[in-house]
Amino acid sequence: MPVERPTPEPAAGEVLIKVAAAGVNRPDVMQRLGKYPPPAGASDIPGLEVAGTVTRIGEGVDRWKPGDQVCALVSGGGYAEYCVAPSPQCLPVPKRTDLTAAAAIPETFFTVWTNLFERGRLKRGESVLIHGGSSGIGTTAIQLARAWSARVFATAGSAEKCRACEQLGADRCFNYREVDFAGGVRELTAGRGVDVVLDMVGAEYFARNVEVLAMEGRLVEIATLRGGRTELNIQTIMQRRLTITGSTLRTRPVAEKGAIAAAVGEHVWPLLEAGTVKPILHRTFPLREAAAAHRVMEASTHIGKLVLVV
Repeated sequence: MPVERPTPEPAAGEVLIKVAAAGVNRPDVMQRLGKYPPPAGASDIPGLEVAGTVTRIGEGVDRWKPGDQVCALVSGGGYAEYCVAPSPQCLPVPKRTDLTAAAAIPETFFTVWTNLFERGRLKRGESVLIHGGSSGIGTTAIQLARAWSARVFATAGSAEKCRACEQLGADRCFNYREVDFAGGVRELTAGRGVDVVLDMVGAEYFARNVEVLAMEGRLVEIATLRGGRTELNIQTIMQRRLTITGSTLRTRPVAEKGAIAAAVGEHVWPLLEAGTVKPILHRTFPLREAAAAHRVMEASTHIGKLVLVV
């Protein structure tokens, strides 16, 4: 239920945002369940992304001024009327994007950019398998990979979700409840496999993810929803010269997240402003109904993003 808290004060290098909308993400649910505590110094209020209007600036901030409309990646505190954000982690709301849609951008677009393109090194014309294709991360990754002229495969848990992934640009989406995605990818690539796998499932998919990687392939892990421990055949990695990597975003320092924001602003913002890619909104909720949004997230019935409107 809603509670009253003092309005936060922006520290040096921060801005205070009057929040118009806040994105809902699975880490918010995990935090509520006690499985993902906020990093030291972060607000205990959930919410990793917001959009709204700058109302105050901290010492040393010269990029933003009161009245600017921004969207921002934050380490917590998004489910509120006001939220502080480090200046480098803010970007201007893209042209022709309203504040509700803008709130659905930072967490997923920052995550996909740094993992799929920086760590996964996806290049134009390569192929990629995206797990959880109908999630906020997945719908973002499919669109960005297609914008890079990649051949895209995805997995999702229903026929409806698979259709949505294919409408967004996936060449083929496999219903993991009915189809062996590893066999399907091998068949559709004539046995070659894919250049990159973006995975949020973890241990349960690890062996099959390695199996579908082509020579010089890259497996990028961004979550461990189905386990964090597994076995691997080191010889397979050596023989096919594979790269296995991954990252988290929330605990990284401001300088690193600011660098990601700058790269997203340079490479992705033009695509958002041209309408080539967009955040996919499944449903909005009033801020006071955050619990209902979490129930939808936990049921995994949504396609795209859930957003709280203040």
